[in-house]
Amino acid sequence: MRHAEKVTFGGSGLDRAGEIRDNPAVVRFARDAADTLAVVFWRGKPLINRARPASLVRLPMDHPVLAEAIEDPILLGREDGAARFAVDISAWVPENVDEASLGGFLDPTEQQHPKLSEDMVFAELRRVMTWLDARDAELAATGKAILGWHQTHGFCACCGVKTEIWQAGWQRKCPACNAGHFPRTDPVVIMLITHGNSVLMGRSPGWPQGMYSLLAGFIEPGETLEAAVRREVFEEAGVHVGAVNYLSSQPWPFPASLMFGCQGEATSTQINIDPIEIEDALWVSREEMMEVFAGNHPNILPARKGAIAHFLLVNWLADTLE
Repeated sequence: MRHAEKVTFGGSGLDRAGEIRDNPAVVRFARDAADTLAVVFWRGKPLINRARPASLVRLPMDHPVLAEAIEDPILLGREDGAARFAVDISAWVPENVDEASLGGFLDPTEQQHPKLSEDMVFAELRRVMTWLDARDAELAATGKAILGWHQTHGFCACCGVKTEIWQAGWQRKCPACNAGHFPRTDPVVIMLITHGNSVLMGRSPGWPQGMYSLLAGFIEPGETLEAAVRREVFEEAGVHVGAVNYLSSQPWPFPASLMFGCQGEATSTQINIDPIEIEDALWVSREEMMEVFAGNHPNILPARKGAIAHFLLVNWLADTLE
């Protein structure tokens, strides 16, 4: 697919500086350099400058806010030769936090740290991802995913002892049994299933009213992308799929997915949903989908802008999937 890397969170060409991760002295030198900056997160929310055009904030490593970090900074890579680190200050407790909204599908809340200017806020990445340019989006996605892994994988899966940060944050190592643990990435297929001039859409419980998207599901051990597409579509919608091809991928750090966008040709059209998996599924014609994206359809809202489902549907409508 010609436009594959134009998907949100992809294609910025970030230098991840992987060659220095196993050299603690070089990493410390990079961390202490005058031009090194930190991308800051609070409970998975990146710090952004909300003045349009919005941007990801980068703070100097000696900024007082970073004193509230809960662990060592994680090396994200380099920009123009200068190191960039991710720092988690989730120990900070803002005033009047709306706990019910945090991490929600549409979290509208923003948190403003008293040691930062008023235009700098922590915001839900899904809400602001399309505000950011490609580099900011990739840094934010990488930082959110790697910090989220550290928060949930602090103990050795082999012996239960608390692990230590290793490889500049890209590994955790057990001091007791020496086991190494690596960042989690969950492979997911998301599929543009077509039959003639129509595409198969579905919705999950809890989504905003009227919102439909492409079907998706986790790839199982020992399964190919193609097999996962066919299995998931049949399990969720009862539709059989024949030929399958890969289109594009998207890192999706909510919390740690890698979305594999695929196209499949349906060999049946009758829908029989599994209500445990999805709430509804339907066939939508190309003409109807154009009305959906124009905001004129009476019953259907499009997939979230920035998500690979939206990206694939736009390219399907434009006939630019090749």
